[in-house]
Amino acid sequence: MGSLAEILASASAAAAESRRPAASLRVLLAEDNAVNQRLVCRLLNKRNCRVDVVSDGSAALAALEAKNYDVVLMDVQMPVMDGFEATAAIREKERHTGGHQWVIALTAHAMKGDEARCLAAGMDSYLAKPIRSHELFGLLDKCGCNPCATAPSR
Repeated sequence: MGSLAEILASASAAAAESRRPAASLRVLLAEDNAVNQRLVCRLLNKRNCRVDVVSDGSAALAALEAKNYDVVLMDVQMPVMDGFEATAAIREKERHTGGHQWVIALTAHAMKGDEARCLAAGMDSYLAKPIRSHELFGLLDKCGCNPCATAPSR
């Protein structure tokens, strides 16, 4: 049997571990606006998500080749290759390899029909800017990407 200090240290470590999420969500953020990049990263980091950032669709495709992600947050208007083109390339690859990559559209377009256009282009969901944390986390939960949810306090 250990000393009282060892027992207390062990109990403290176990309690801290139980408050951590079992796994953190791996997110690829494809967004060319630096302010939006910082905002989304800050929100996701607060929820223990691991985030990689790219600034165009071509770089998003390269990142997806190099690493697995639970979800891609894809801006629809970016230089080089936009989010629609990048999503089409992702879906084309899936036709040959199987699997499914979750893609959530990020767009400043909040007009009637924009969500339908994103879904028709193969995106799984749609989030209008400015990004609101409760909407972002609601979509992540909806698509089954909830490992980054805050662990319950005990």
